[in-house]
Amino acid sequence: MALIVQKFGGTSVGSIERIRNVARRVAKWRAAGHSVVVVPSAMAGETNRLIALAREIQPHPDPRELDVIASTGEQVTIGLLAMALLELGLKARSYTGWQVKVQTDASYAKARIISIDEERLRRNLAEGYIAVVAGFQGVDAQGNITTLGRGGSDTSAVALAAALKADECQIFTDVDGVYTTDPRIVPQARRLKTITFEEMLEMASLGSKVLQIRAVEFAGKYRVRLRVLSSLTDPMLPVAEEAEAGTLITFEDDPNMAMEKAVISGVAFNRDEAKITVHDVPDRPGVAYAILGPIAEANIDVDVIVQNVGHDGMTDLSCTVNRADCARAMKILKQQVQPHIKCREVTSDEKIAKLSLVGVGMRSHVGIASQMFRTLAEEGINIQMITTSEIKISVVIDEKYLELAVRVLHNAFELERE
Repeated sequence: MALIVQKFGGTSVGSIERIRNVARRVAKWRAAGHSVVVVPSAMAGETNRLIALAREIQPHPDPRELDVIASTGEQVTIGLLAMALLELGLKARSYTGWQVKVQTDASYAKARIISIDEERLRRNLAEGYIAVVAGFQGVDAQGNITTLGRGGSDTSAVALAAALKADECQIFTDVDGVYTTDPRIVPQARRLKTITFEEMLEMASLGSKVLQIRAVEFAGKYRVRLRVLSSLTDPMLPVAEEAEAGTLITFEDDPNMAMEKAVISGVAFNRDEAKITVHDVPDRPGVAYAILGPIAEANIDVDVIVQNVGHDGMTDLSCTVNRADCARAMKILKQQVQPHIKCREVTSDEKIAKLSLVGVGMRSHVGIASQMFRTLAEEGINIQMITTSEIKISVVIDEKYLELAVRVLHNAFELERE
């Protein structure tokens, strides 16, 4: 039978009753003959509570000690879940990251996994045990406890699935899959049965919060099939039915993919963007670096970049940054860059949003961009910036038109249809 890694988020293990439900769900898969490794997060809100305690002692906690504290949330969950499985009469053992051992670098609070020694888990699985492994944590070469940062439990689950060569990694969350767009904006949005890693990476980078980007990147690199499922369904749903539920994230050459992939898989968007424009910049080599270099050095991520056609030896350069970084980026540009390059002025606009069409079918179909632009023009929506990749077209528009734009594009490309 199959080897399955199942990851459960903080909401799914947020109370004792929910932990019991997770145990029933895991037991059901074990009873069907599958080997199961479970990776739970800390109970909802627990990591924030622990970090708040640390900040009461130290306003800026020591990174090593903060990781020691933050890692205990998952340690509580794995113990409780293992107990719940034992209560159901199953063989179960819990493991912290260092017991497995999940080897990471020494970057506290944002460590990256280097290797996993999976032999101990393999032995336990062969003996019929369910392995309950703490997500979000590992240990560096010096034996210090480390945590993986935001989305770390997703990454832990995918990394374990890769190391164990699992048949599938199932991510149980509070949504039942990946949709063509946000169902709160478009009620007709459809759950996708399958999506490629490339498409999921684009959707995640554009604000889709279903999966963390690091986990999707890891799964794509090591060819781990991912399935996003709801943890809010009946825990005793038949295994055969649950195995086909949710959204499978896989490869274009996977036999489970549709024979002829739809041109567009989804409409993604991100409201947390701000546009910065540097006006009347001298049109000469190196000026783009002179503007964007200091922003990059401040660890501010720049997304869309557009440089206008020069005239009279001058040009304008616009870029988008995360809205939370806008004030910091503006300060750098006005204090460091403007006096150096002698531009006329630097302006910002925080009332913008980025809207994107995503689909691997774009590779073999023409006219997608023109249909997108025509649809927006018919609604009087002005496009401020455009950027494209092989499987994505993104535009920057006025934020007040975002929801209208999402609805009309979803309708124009008939994404509600199977």
